[in-house]
Amino acid sequence: MSSVWSRPAPQRRPALTREAIVAAAIAIADAEGLGAVSIRRVATELGARAMTLYSYIDRKEDLLDLMADEIAAEVLVEEPLPDDWREALLTIARRERETVRRHPWRVDLVSQRVSVGPNGLRHVEQSLAALDGLDVEPLVKWRILAALDDYSLGFIIRESFERDAPRREGVSDAERSAMAEPYMRELVANGEFPRIGPWIERGVQGAGDTYERGLNWLLDGIEADLRSGHEGDVPGR
Repeated sequence: MSSVWSRPAPQRRPALTREAIVAAAIAIADAEGLGAVSIRRVATELGARAMTLYSYIDRKEDLLDLMADEIAAEVLVEEPLPDDWREALLTIARRERETVRRHPWRVDLVSQRVSVGPNGLRHVEQSLAALDGLDVEPLVKWRILAALDDYSLGFIIRESFERDAPRREGVSDAERSAMAEPYMRELVANGEFPRIGPWIERGVQGAGDTYERGLNWLLDGIEADLRSGHEGDVPGR
């Protein structure tokens, strides 16, 4: 056995912080998905004991909330926002989509937990600020944001599912399409699907080509409704 004097001194582990724990959890989720995140796994990544982490975070649910709020900071757009309310909303929506593309597990997290931390509130405040130029009631502004969020979240969920399909199924998009195409063509060849047939023959644009168009369609409808002055006429609108 070698002498203690001949062995290198052990490297001291830097003191843990809540920020370091959250950053490690996000890195795990980015690499392996939300299901891979646990207090024990994060502790292993940080070279600590799981019980040590509980000195900083009481439970896994709290860690998930902290992760969500940390990611919400990435959605914030650098001020000032565009003066035009439509362009301001588009800017925020694009940023949110970019954030989910970097952290696709955020979709799973949204479906599991509803929590709003400081950065989440800042995102809501900034979204409301985008509508400062609209002379409408606060409730109408809230409904506009809800409609925009509903569209964006639905689109992002579908986009994430399609993007992750090759990993789940073990085949590429091209391979999957090649396998499905003969069957689809056989189905439409008998004339039972006269509207779907030309759609398949022509090919369908990917989800990424329709996001901006859908956003603008939605905003066109909202703007037309505001100009008509009917935005508050129907209960529940």
